[in-house]
Amino acid sequence: MKLHHPNLLGSLLESAVSSHCSLLGRVVHAYIIKNHDIPLPSFLSNHLINMYSKLDHLNSAQLVLSLTHLRSVVTWTSLISGCVQNRHFITSLIHFSNMCRDSVFPNDFTFPCVFKASSSLNMPITGKQLHALALKGGQIYDVFVGCSAFDMYSKTGLRVDARKMFDEMPHRNLATWNAYISNAVQDGRCLDAIGAFKQFISVAGEPNNITFCVFLNACVDMSNLELGQQLHAFIVRSGYREDVSVLNGLVDFYGKCRDIVSSEMVFNRIRRKNVVSWCSMLSALVQNHKEEQACMVFLHARKEEVEPTDFMISSTLSACAELGGLELGKLVHALAVKACVEDNIFVGSALVDLYGKCGSIENAEQVFSEMPERNLVTWNAMISGYAHQGNVDMALYLFEEMTLGSCSITPSYVTLVSVLSACSRAGAVERGMQIFESMRVKYGIEPGGEHYACVVDLLGRAGFVDRAYEFIKNMPIHPTISVWGALAGACRIHGKPELGNIAADKLFQLDPVDSGNHVVLSNTLASAGRWEEATLIRKEMKDIGIKKNVGYSWIVAKNRVHVFQAKDCSHERNSEIQAMLSKLRREMKEAGYVPNTNLSLFDLEEEERASEVWYHSEKIALAFGLIALPYGVPIRITKNLRICADCHNAIKFISRIVGREIVVRDNNRFHNFKDGFCSCKDYW
Repeated sequence: MKLHHPNLLGSLLESAVSSHCSLLGRVVHAYIIKNHDIPLPSFLSNHLINMYSKLDHLNSAQLVLSLTHLRSVVTWTSLISGCVQNRHFITSLIHFSNMCRDSVFPNDFTFPCVFKASSSLNMPITGKQLHALALKGGQIYDVFVGCSAFDMYSKTGLRVDARKMFDEMPHRNLATWNAYISNAVQDGRCLDAIGAFKQFISVAGEPNNITFCVFLNACVDMSNLELGQQLHAFIVRSGYREDVSVLNGLVDFYGKCRDIVSSEMVFNRIRRKNVVSWCSMLSALVQNHKEEQACMVFLHARKEEVEPTDFMISSTLSACAELGGLELGKLVHALAVKACVEDNIFVGSALVDLYGKCGSIENAEQVFSEMPERNLVTWNAMISGYAHQGNVDMALYLFEEMTLGSCSITPSYVTLVSVLSACSRAGAVERGMQIFESMRVKYGIEPGGEHYACVVDLLGRAGFVDRAYEFIKNMPIHPTISVWGALAGACRIHGKPELGNIAADKLFQLDPVDSGNHVVLSNTLASAGRWEEATLIRKEMKDIGIKKNVGYSWIVAKNRVHVFQAKDCSHERNSEIQAMLSKLRREMKEAGYVPNTNLSLFDLEEEERASEVWYHSEKIALAFGLIALPYGVPIRITKNLRICADCHNAIKFISRIVGREIVVRDNNRFHNFKDGFCSCKDYW
């Protein structure tokens, strides 16, 4: 066969398309020009137009079209389909119009392309005109054309027309049923989608991997674990137990339905995992608060040489943020830069969230300022970072820039929780109340339980405990656990045991088994010197089997996580830790430190209570950090409970004595200690 044989040249041009190699296509085009007269045969012109349009070289495709003497429906459809494939929808409709003007009638390959263009542009009127044209020519009865028309009506929101189109279709293939089920799920009509699936099975239809994945999405939207499990069994019976796309869908389904054990089981049975498999497992673990396992899965994926995607990196960053894993987060950040995805808006938002939650506000600011574009999630993450630091000025400045500046982004429910939280932590009572009272009128957001809890916390922290109680009594919604918890905390801080009893009673009614509610009341009574009542509360907890959450503090040193409890002597470097604690205690006493023993849980002598509070877990973790981390490196401690008043005061003294920056992240906020001061300004 000679090289210039049209069939061979056509095959070479198709190879250029399949391999996405425009250079090969241009070489073949040059050879054709050299060895064929102009105008070129229609067969070769069609191949050239198809190649250039599919590879997104529209100018070249249109130039070949202009030099084509006989333009057939194949010629025009090649150009239109290439435009649609590369999302040049308006251009595709213009070419369709030119084709009709050229007296060339579209065929059953042309109509699906222009139906897709009209739906992508949300142009239902144009779609209806195309439907009329297809009906006039008889192509609408073709199963592919009919399916495309139905999909167009569904995606442009014309449900009645879509249903009518579906009912009138004389033949329905698998793609038609998949389109119906998929559009029903996307439109929030999950029961309709399930009914269609059952109808499809009843007429002896054989679903494929797309059908199963769409059905799983319906189960997720309804949070129907049992139905999804039934489908899983049907998938196995149908011979799709090894299909990676279906297995990925199952991993995602079980994760979103809070069955992480089944999610891991399916993931472990995937023989040839692709990048979607790893991303689905990562996402499932993060959604189920298994952040440490998520990080391990990410590291495993790296060992398997899986190329990181923006989704994988953003999910891992979210896990690091929840763990407070700043060092691992920095490594993932470096990987994002290496993979050239750091400018991705989801990765950027996750980085801002990571650095904000880990107390590294300078890094959060740098990432935020360097992002080429920002969405609402990005702004929320940055405002939340300032809120955790208690930096109300920057949180409010950013809030105003977001809502009133050039961005003009409407705040969300979450945004206002962060802003009110910042006001609460900084003691900005009047500003916080102004924002709360303007929520409905200015932003159209109905206050929820979290907003009311922030206001109660705002008033309570500032000492307006009675005003906070009156606010609760006038709430239009039923007070939540968070609301009563905020009041109980304020009563403990400001010594209001009677009101604390009222708040505790409400908390016991809402959540009788939460140990935290009992502990807060016990601490409130203890701080007021009412030891008998405090002891009685502890005895009641023991009698009904409620155990107090054990307080832990942990610190990362040399790639190891070191965990401590109160009075912990189990660490391998315990002798050095105890020596450091004794040294600090002497130096702090000389500097004027007096232990705060009001919250000691036992009715002991003053000296014994001072010793009791000295061996809290955060102090032990800090002593270890001083001997394990080199000078100049910030000491970062994480605690699962709220830092106590004595530890807060003690660490202020220690930061000045040792000249170190100490960051403590408790279950409420960040405390950045430096030179004897804390970033919270004692509004904690």
